[in-house]
Amino acid sequence: MTGTIDLSEDSSTGDLLIGGHISIAGGLHAAPPRAGRLNFRTMQIFVKNQRQWRAPPLGQEDADAFEAARSSSGIERVLAHGSYLINVASPDEAQRTKSVTALLDELVRCARLGVDGLVLHPGAHSGSGPEEGLVTVAGSVDECLDRVEENGVPILLETTAGQGTSLGHRLEHLAIVRDKSRHPGKLGVCVDTCHIFAAGYDIDTAQGWASFWDAFDRLLGKEALAAVHINDSKKPKGSRVDRHERLGQGLLGTYPFTRLLSEERFRGIPLILETPGGEVHYAKQIAWLRELGSGAVF
Repeated sequence: MTGTIDLSEDSSTGDLLIGGHISIAGGLHAAPPRAGRLNFRTMQIFVKNQRQWRAPPLGQEDADAFEAARSSSGIERVLAHGSYLINVASPDEAQRTKSVTALLDELVRCARLGVDGLVLHPGAHSGSGPEEGLVTVAGSVDECLDRVEENGVPILLETTAGQGTSLGHRLEHLAIVRDKSRHPGKLGVCVDTCHIFAAGYDIDTAQGWASFWDAFDRLLGKEALAAVHINDSKKPKGSRVDRHERLGQGLLGTYPFTRLLSEERFRGIPLILETPGGEVHYAKQIAWLRELGSGAVF
């Protein structure tokens, strides 16, 4: 890592929950100290190896070790990201069932670890069409939410860039899933700045930024926002290609990040870096955000 960044209350970003996706190499309990060394207040992890469908059961000893590490690290909010193998929109019943089983396992792990929300890509319809795919997503997440306790971990549907047949690149998609679900109160939203820009939303201008959030509030409601992934984009607006870039080095410019730092709606919302190079480069990007935030005039 490249040192630590001061995110104390007298800094320009001190009242924001800023963090990043943290590796679980060495065990789940190793992640909070990594985030703590960066003075993060929030973090995102995978709760198991995300490249494999199955993993050994999560033991109580492991859960206790994670909780102890989290408590001593100063991390206030923890998110998990679902495995990229999961496709709850699949029209293939065997694949969908496998995905539902994996998602349910991750929700159970999240609950045992005290995770605050599980970020999930809505999936790809793989030729069945968006309408049928979104119905399938709603039914799949309901299967899981039906089987966890009432106080279980919420699923945070993530906005996507819209590559291939991926769903979630329009806010309307997420609104349809929540409308069709039996558990809309357990379905929040994670907005990814790279993804929505690549999907065609004009968030790098004042008019486009306002238009996006007006649509968000109208279709989903302000209360649906549960997290933001703060990523720059390698690819141009409307490309429908998901390629993250480090902050300030991509095509988004400074405008959307300045607004994230200055608007009241983002206070208390986990703001998570998922940029190339991970933890090695996070400190410099937080420094960039602090400098940007100190000049905010909104």
